[in-house]
Amino acid sequence: MERVAAAAIIDALGRVTGWSEGARMLTGHRAEEVVGRPATGLLAEQVPAEVLAARRGTVALRRADGRRTDIALTACPVLGPDGGTTGYVLTAAPPFQADPTLAGQAFQQASMSMSVFDLRQRYLRSNDVACHALGVPEEALLGRFFPDTVEEAPHSEGFLRHLRQVAETGRPVRYESFTGSPTLNREHAWSIEMWPLRDPAGELTAVALAAFDSTEQYLARLRLALLNEAATSIGTTLDVVRTAEELVELLVPRYADFASVDLLDWVLGAEEPPPVPEGDIALRRVAHGSATEGTPEAAVRLGDAEVHLAASPPARALRERRAVVAQSGEPEFHRWVDERNALSPAGRPYRAGVHSMIAVPLQARGVLLGAVVGVRMRHPDAYVIDDTVFAEELASRAAVCIDNARRFARERSTALALQHSLLPRGLPQAAVEVAHRYLPCGSQAGIGGDWFDVIPLSGSRVGLVVGDVVGHGIRSSATMGRLRTAVRTLADVDLPPDELLTHLDDLVTHLAADGSGEEVAELGATCLYAVYDPVSRRLNLAAAGHLAPAVVLPGGAAELIAMTAGPPLGVGGLPFEATELELPEGAVVALYTDGLVEDRDRDVDRATEEMCRALSASADSLEDLADYVLKAVMPEQPADDVALLLARTRALGADRVATWDVPPDPAAVAHFRQAAVERLAEWGLDEEAFVTELVVSELVTNAIRYGEPPIQLRLIRDRALICEVSDGSSTSPHLRRAHAFDEGGRGLLLVAQLTQRWGSRQAGSGKTIWAEQPLPEGPLPVAGE
Repeated sequence: MERVAAAAIIDALGRVTGWSEGARMLTGHRAEEVVGRPATGLLAEQVPAEVLAARRGTVALRRADGRRTDIALTACPVLGPDGGTTGYVLTAAPPFQADPTLAGQAFQQASMSMSVFDLRQRYLRSNDVACHALGVPEEALLGRFFPDTVEEAPHSEGFLRHLRQVAETGRPVRYESFTGSPTLNREHAWSIEMWPLRDPAGELTAVALAAFDSTEQYLARLRLALLNEAATSIGTTLDVVRTAEELVELLVPRYADFASVDLLDWVLGAEEPPPVPEGDIALRRVAHGSATEGTPEAAVRLGDAEVHLAASPPARALRERRAVVAQSGEPEFHRWVDERNALSPAGRPYRAGVHSMIAVPLQARGVLLGAVVGVRMRHPDAYVIDDTVFAEELASRAAVCIDNARRFARERSTALALQHSLLPRGLPQAAVEVAHRYLPCGSQAGIGGDWFDVIPLSGSRVGLVVGDVVGHGIRSSATMGRLRTAVRTLADVDLPPDELLTHLDDLVTHLAADGSGEEVAELGATCLYAVYDPVSRRLNLAAAGHLAPAVVLPGGAAELIAMTAGPPLGVGGLPFEATELELPEGAVVALYTDGLVEDRDRDVDRATEEMCRALSASADSLEDLADYVLKAVMPEQPADDVALLLARTRALGADRVATWDVPPDPAAVAHFRQAAVERLAEWGLDEEAFVTELVVSELVTNAIRYGEPPIQLRLIRDRALICEVSDGSSTSPHLRRAHAFDEGGRGLLLVAQLTQRWGSRQAGSGKTIWAEQPLPEGPLPVAGE
């Protein structure tokens, strides 16, 4: 049957001026019945405002027989000579009916949103999915301008821009958009494709589009992006609390409106992990964050502990070792929210919209560390199964970082405790005044192997040591301890600095040979050993790959001591050279490790010059000078340990030392015994005369009997009374038990029992036997008293 178009013409006053045969067939009204009359007389009800605005849509008419009929109406304005509207041409068709063709059914029933727009971005067709997403029937959309059917938003503007682009260029467009819809209770991602429609002549007539809901793929990409970001943003420092904060910063606001990290107490200490309790679990808050400034939702303050009931989501997550999701409407969820409100009533308004939460255990290497909790309030989506899989993966990565930080903190604490236990504590010395500073580095490499020591030697001399073991951590600290012990042992033998370093080098070589290849690098070390004699006022020093010390003479500027720094310890086969210089009383010697002047961002020579300038500054005390040097020279964030040892020299004048040359005649022993007693009387040490007389007698007798000329007796009054007898023989004496009928062998045993300590030291030619007696505590003797 031939289809006749239904058309009508209405003038500017709303009167019908034209009526087609198709209009008669559609409505039953003949032309003579309607022409010249108001068009409103044909309406069964008022025309909807949106249809009037769009000039297109469904209109209800009253047929000639009185029945109501709905028609799809389109109004086209008629323009006069001046461009003004003189009327409208109305075309009408029966109300929309489903296309019975297979193609029409495919369009209408497609699983994706599909629509057709004219070239002015007005709806021509929309399928069921599109209408469901917009929440209106197709009849309410037909003929309407797209912006009039959606909210003003960036995604709507982008949609309209792409529609116009296709209408203007005739080329298809494909893009992605993330937006919500009136009837979908969550935001959705759409993959949208628009393409032009053409008539048989090739003229562009409309624009069609298909929108595929790609929300799951979009969210999966977001989760993957968060996991990738977690790999670089979590664990940037080896600090437990900072790592927890980084996890919260990653979660809020993209994954949660509020997030918190609570840890078991043992994680923040040095204890071993205890078993997780079966009932209530106490956790300590270390980090939290919120999409709201100030984190008002937090019911627990940072650093405070909270006991979670056994049935609460965090306790269940720890006990079951899996993510636990709780939603609004569940008893445990509301009980948990009520607990939050009871703990912090001030945060109740900010928790009013909470509707979903997830608690995930933090576990690494099979050990539970704590739990992370995410809460959604503004975020419309509830946590689902896919969120638990993602949360467990993210928590697993974060837990490894937290565990690494915990292990580092524990190792650092252990290494620091070990290192501090090996560093000297009280350093009272008669030969020098000492000030020292040790600052462990804060880098992720861990504590280094820097050390220093002040060793009392015989004859009121003192040994000054500073060293640096290559590497960081407990291994370096342990190696440092071994080297420090070795230096003290070798110093007790009174070896000269160059010989001491030779023996120390052999020790390091043997340690490296006995260890695995991995340990050899850790055993490399540098060391500087110096001996200062307050009687001769001479400083003898040698270095094994270590930086030269600086010296500041009274009233002068600091200068580096010109010396040859031998190879580092462990190289072997190369000699060490000793340097000797005489220092006036009051000179300051500065020994330091490379962490003070070496840094990747500055020049070593310039930093050394800054150190010398700082050492030359006037200070009220040696302690103040040490502080000033660190402040002026040390980098803001040192990458290595820093050790600084300052020693101000003292001198023992002639009034504190008595020296006699002894002829190799046993008859002279009595004379020198009496001379020693007289000198003690001059020093006011009459109470020590008896023991000193016996010691002088035994040591001088042994030197005459068993030693070789030249023989010399020396008494030194310092913090202790020191008696020294030297001779030209290199044979060292030793204690032995005398038998009942032996005529000798009791002298050194008597000396050992009467004095505080005794020993012998080798010189360039010969040896010296010495013995010390304690003196009553009093002011430190100085030259000239």
